[in-house]
Amino acid sequence: MQYSLPAIIASLATSLYNIVDSVFIGRGVGSMAITGLAITFPLMNLVVAFCVLVAVGGATISSIFLGQKSLDKAADVVGNITLLCLVHAIVITVAGLVWLDPILCFFGATDATIVYAREFMQVILLATPMTYVFLGLNNLMRATGYPRKAMVSALLSVGVNIVVAPLFIFVLDMGIRGAALATVFGQVSAFVWVLFHFCSRKSTVHFTRRCWKLSPDVLRHVYAIGLSPFLMNCCACMVVVFVNKALLGSAGDDGNLAVGAYGIINRTSMFFVMIIFGVTQGMQPILGYNYGAADWFRVRATLNRGIFIATAVSVIGFALTELMPNVISSMFTTDDGMIAIARRGFRIFFLFYPCVGAQIVIQNYFQSIGRPAWSIFLSLTRQLIFLIPLLAILPGRYGVDGVWMAMCSSDIIAFALALVTMLVINRRIGRELQQRARL
Repeated sequence: MQYSLPAIIASLATSLYNIVDSVFIGRGVGSMAITGLAITFPLMNLVVAFCVLVAVGGATISSIFLGQKSLDKAADVVGNITLLCLVHAIVITVAGLVWLDPILCFFGATDATIVYAREFMQVILLATPMTYVFLGLNNLMRATGYPRKAMVSALLSVGVNIVVAPLFIFVLDMGIRGAALATVFGQVSAFVWVLFHFCSRKSTVHFTRRCWKLSPDVLRHVYAIGLSPFLMNCCACMVVVFVNKALLGSAGDDGNLAVGAYGIINRTSMFFVMIIFGVTQGMQPILGYNYGAADWFRVRATLNRGIFIATAVSVIGFALTELMPNVISSMFTTDDGMIAIARRGFRIFFLFYPCVGAQIVIQNYFQSIGRPAWSIFLSLTRQLIFLIPLLAILPGRYGVDGVWMAMCSSDIIAFALALVTMLVINRRIGRELQQRARL
């Protein structure tokens, strides 16, 4: 609870901001702005993918090093992650700005929505170097024993964001660009907070002269472990593209409204998923540390508790969305057509949602103990092998309902596979750790 609760609070605040921000955009700019924001989701996933590639890998390897009592190696990770975040960010910023319009059109933007998507992403991309360093160091802060400080940085980002966004959107009439600027203002505040932490010698792990030298061993471990969340975000990018195109193709003249409705459903789903991510973030340093220390009892106990909490969260998400789809949809927009599509989508999309929490925890469990291959396997099977074929088949027969059916069907299949994989692989991991503990 000492690690998970601050991470859950931070994730909850971020989730609430994402919803409030969408409400501001829907109410202050219009329904097509909601659709424009939905069009940016795959590009945002792609941008995040190149950040988590190093941020999550760095957090995991630093926890394992601390469990092995290798404080110098954990310190080396800080400088290496900062440099890698900057390099990745510069590449993404330049490439994104140069090819922004073609990318957005590929993701499903139309003449009515591309202006909103372009204005939002131009601001977000320009701030990517600072955002990457903030996210990378914030993950390290949590992993190296400061979960409350990591929570404060997230709350600071969200708090500034929520205060500034309505000022930019409603008072200064800056439209969707104002929402993006508010996001950047919040991240700048959190960036300064995180930077001060790692500049202080009082921190267990902090910037040192030697940490800026890139270590091949650290890089190898960071990229190997970070490959799982990287591929997961890349797959999420591809999935959103397929979903947007399936909705545009099956909804006819209401295609833009259907994409906007998916944006509402996706934001709502991410509200609960982000809470579950808070659980996995709290689990990660405990799993990594005790795996490094060969304490199988604590590894298994942490996994079981994480699955229980995440399942409870996903059950609550299922109940609320099935009971109040109209209320939730009406928060984001006043467009009756978009509300009707979203209401129907909520009913089907969340049908097997209670299984989602456990599947996410199991996938992140393998990542946290330095077994990225299994995490990658579970991620790819859910989003590529299961979901994309269903998206190719079901919408042709059931129209827009087929899109929602494809997503909920992949959830239950992925859950069953994750459960079987965990039970089989854990027997082997348990034996390995018990042997290592005896040695």
